[in-house]
Amino acid sequence: MLSIASTILRHRAVRCWNGQRAMATVISGNKTSQLVRERLKKDVAEMRSHFPGFRPGLVVLQVGNRDDSNLYISMKLKAAAEIGINANHIRLPNTASEEEVVRSIVAVNENPAVHGLIVQLPLDSVNPIDTEKVTNAVAPEKDVDGLTSINAGKLSRGDLGDCFIPCTPNGCMELIAQTGVSVAGKNAVVIGRSKIVGAPMYDLLLWSHATVTTCHSKTRDLAAQVGRADILVVGAGKAEMVRGEWVQEGAVVIDCGINYIPDSSRPSGQRVVGDVHYPSAKERAGFITPVPGGVGPMTVAMLMENTVQSAKRFLKTYHPGKWTITYTELRPVHPKPSDAAISQACAAKPIMKLAREVGLFSEEVEPYGRHRAKVQLDVLTRMRAQPDGKYVVVTGITPTPLGEGNTTTTLGLVQALGAQLNINSIACVRQPTAGPTFSIKGGAVGGGYSQIVPMEEASLFLTSDSQAVSTATSLVVDAIGSRMHWESQQTHKTLFDLLVPLRDGQREFSPPQLKRMEKLGIDKLDPLTLTDKEIRQFVKLDIDPFKVSVDKLNFSIGNEIMAILALSTSVQDLQERLAKMVVTSDRSGEPVTTEDLEVTGVLTVLLRDALKPCLMQTVEGAPVFIHTSPSVDIAHGNSSILADKMALKLVGPAGFVVTEAGCGADVGLEKFFNIKCRYSGLQPDVVLMVATVRALKLHGGDQQNINLLEFGCGHLRGQIEHARAYGLPVVVAINTFSSDSEADLKMVCAQATLAGAFDVVRCTPWTEGGAGAVALGKAVQRAAEIPHPFKYLYPLEMPIEDKIRTVAQRMYGAKDIQLSAQALDKITLYTKQGLANLPVCIAKTHLFLSHELERAGVPKDFTLPIVDIQANVGAGFLCPVVDTTMAPSHRPVWPCYHDNDLYSVMQ
Repeated sequence: MLSIASTILRHRAVRCWNGQRAMATVISGNKTSQLVRERLKKDVAEMRSHFPGFRPGLVVLQVGNRDDSNLYISMKLKAAAEIGINANHIRLPNTASEEEVVRSIVAVNENPAVHGLIVQLPLDSVNPIDTEKVTNAVAPEKDVDGLTSINAGKLSRGDLGDCFIPCTPNGCMELIAQTGVSVAGKNAVVIGRSKIVGAPMYDLLLWSHATVTTCHSKTRDLAAQVGRADILVVGAGKAEMVRGEWVQEGAVVIDCGINYIPDSSRPSGQRVVGDVHYPSAKERAGFITPVPGGVGPMTVAMLMENTVQSAKRFLKTYHPGKWTITYTELRPVHPKPSDAAISQACAAKPIMKLAREVGLFSEEVEPYGRHRAKVQLDVLTRMRAQPDGKYVVVTGITPTPLGEGNTTTTLGLVQALGAQLNINSIACVRQPTAGPTFSIKGGAVGGGYSQIVPMEEASLFLTSDSQAVSTATSLVVDAIGSRMHWESQQTHKTLFDLLVPLRDGQREFSPPQLKRMEKLGIDKLDPLTLTDKEIRQFVKLDIDPFKVSVDKLNFSIGNEIMAILALSTSVQDLQERLAKMVVTSDRSGEPVTTEDLEVTGVLTVLLRDALKPCLMQTVEGAPVFIHTSPSVDIAHGNSSILADKMALKLVGPAGFVVTEAGCGADVGLEKFFNIKCRYSGLQPDVVLMVATVRALKLHGGDQQNINLLEFGCGHLRGQIEHARAYGLPVVVAINTFSSDSEADLKMVCAQATLAGAFDVVRCTPWTEGGAGAVALGKAVQRAAEIPHPFKYLYPLEMPIEDKIRTVAQRMYGAKDIQLSAQALDKITLYTKQGLANLPVCIAKTHLFLSHELERAGVPKDFTLPIVDIQANVGAGFLCPVVDTTMAPSHRPVWPCYHDNDLYSVMQ
């Protein structure tokens, strides 16, 4: 700092050669500040050369619209632009409350792209605002004004290297340095004790080893105190209060005052002066700062200095694209405890901490207790310019009663990528549904050391999304019943008066009613102009009572609403999909939609919060989105598009999102690609297929003969072929157990390789967590780097029958399909209604490839019977229904609810 302007100013003798006293040297703040800016400009350029795309960020927060504040802000923004700092101005209205101001500050605090935050004072609001509270809301590491209590405290105790120094005092010290006068050992006097200038100026001089005296309005004999000062800093806010004759000869005088006094010679009628009487003081001082052109420019320069310094500190721990996240170190216990015991022993971190670690802001997260949170969709808007990460979809072989561990492997892989390989990674899974046996096969939240915790919170009600779907379903069913009742009880004119009520002497159609008018072909906007026939057409939905079964409606409507929730990409998309839902038909066979019932708006309100993904964590502290639970047999069986999209933005271009497709590759993965990927626009990079030796033995024979592994591997080969049909590399994960023999494992690896798998990896996520899936993580990384020409199984323009046949032949191994008369009629109807270009979602059992239990394994040359085709118009797919022969239900005598109570959960 001492050499920055050594060519401009030199300390010189108080008297000149002829014995006459020389006037004080003027310390130019303009010239010194320009040198500071030039140096900072070089610093920023160097930063950007080492970190391409990086720029120091500065935000100026203003409340109100004061002219003087606007002037100061424009100076700061101009200086920032000159240096290369990315500066933004946030202006809140003068009606802003204290809470709104603090909320805005917190949002900036959490933005990693901002390294400096200035709250422009005074706060010009009509509401009472505690300036101290607002100032201290600024994060100390971004407090480039140096006004928070933490920075002030560090300065007062001499921690100058670990705090930000207020800009005006810092600028004063820079100007003193330009004189060449050493501060150490000098008598220094500071007039003024404000938190912005006087108090920090005292501290700076003291820790520079001067003997410092602070003076103020109540100081006795102020002139005498000033006369003893080798260094005088004045910030009292009183025009020309310090007279020249008070000043010690040769003293350094720093004038921080800005005051306006009348001056009739000026066009404005006033001029700016400092706190020191400049004409007389410059006759005695050795060095003096002018006003204007002295301390003022240095204040702005030091603000830029602090911002650049903050950015440098940030870069010391900055790793582009990497989260600053802490993972829990596992200490697996042998023999392994139960899943519940592991969950309860896990010290999960607060969900808000996890949210901050993955780049979410407080305002974007809605906590549901300590371990769960909803994430607002605004994140997608904020991060729209962020490139997506790598996209991995997890599938498996056809499920068996023994379980394959798809979810466990999904979570173990994410833990391996994150905790072991230091790669940003998020898992996306479906929300568990307990069902009548209370999750007899498990809670669907993983297991062992690769599970979501707390297990009981994830497995039960989570954030009430399922309840929202249930409520919405009941509303639609009730609306159908209510409409049928009132149409049978009221005349069409009375019903019209009820549906289009008279308000303030006028009747107006609601938006849904206008849509119905358009559907009916009635081109009238004024309700009063409708004829009697048109009124009857409008009010009479004429729902066919034979098509109304409460149980069937609850089932079909509930499933479609959950599918809509999973496939929607925004609130607007959700509402549009809900409006298209066909919930029943009238007596002539025409579809009746939720929009006809005028319930679309309230359905959207009910489901609005359910559209937000839920954030939780694994045993090792890796992030997980749990969202939606569409069935895999009658719907597409995948977690939500929004969860995947949000996760892909959060992990960044070098990160991984591992999403799970329900059940086997023939069902869940097919629907993932041909339905979910079509509506999301996302294209995966890798398919991960999970298999176990014991499950393949079941596929090779039956539960009484589990030794036919080689035959079972035929099923694995078939599923690998199904996955490869989409052009992506397939990595096979063999979820390994202690009972697996080396010979069996080698056979499975060899068979998978012969089927064209990119790699085959043994893993143990259940017993070892992420450490048991490191090799799998590395294989997935390698697979994601190879070119992957993704392709769909069929084009949407293909006729409905051919789309069904394509899926049946290529995914199930069928020779052909057989359409019933009812299915053929539906194809004709849907083609006429313009629905022929929708993808198909075949409603078939996920428990075996064919439709018949006796054709388990890898059946060939069978005909798949299609008995009906349903149109889920809101979800956006046609649902061909397979005539499936199922095994009798094996509901257990001892389901899981016998082993759960409050005491066991609380342990």
